[in-house]
Amino acid sequence: MKTSLLLVLILALCTEFAFSLSCFSCKDATSNIYCLGSTICNENEKYCLTSYSTTGYGNDRKQYITKKCSAYCPTVDLNIGIAGIATSCCETSLCNFSGATSVKTSYTMIALGVLASLTCIFRMGF
Repeated sequence: MKTSLLLVLILALCTEFAFSLSCFSCKDATSNIYCLGSTICNENEKYCLTSYSTTGYGNDRKQYITKKCSAYCPTVDLNIGIAGIATSCCETSLCNFSGATSVKTSYTMIALGVLASLTCIFRMGF
């Protein structure tokens, strides 16, 4: 009796572990190669989240990748010229192997910002 109860307990614990979501994890890594560590998610975390952000442009451009477990999946794809962020989510273990879609610097947005700034300066008579 005790043996079968112990067996049921072991199976229950192993079953919980087998169905737990696992995600790759890293924080502000400069390359996807630094994001190969994994973590087991909490019960309320149903998504593997990857966030890819960039700042600067040209030779001063920096990129950061963050991967983690998440309870929700924020859909973010924002680019304001010299900075941007994109996210992606998935729902199976270790599904966030690759980085999110990269954020490209928008030279059109930079040009529009410069044009708007110059227009304001000329209107003020400087």
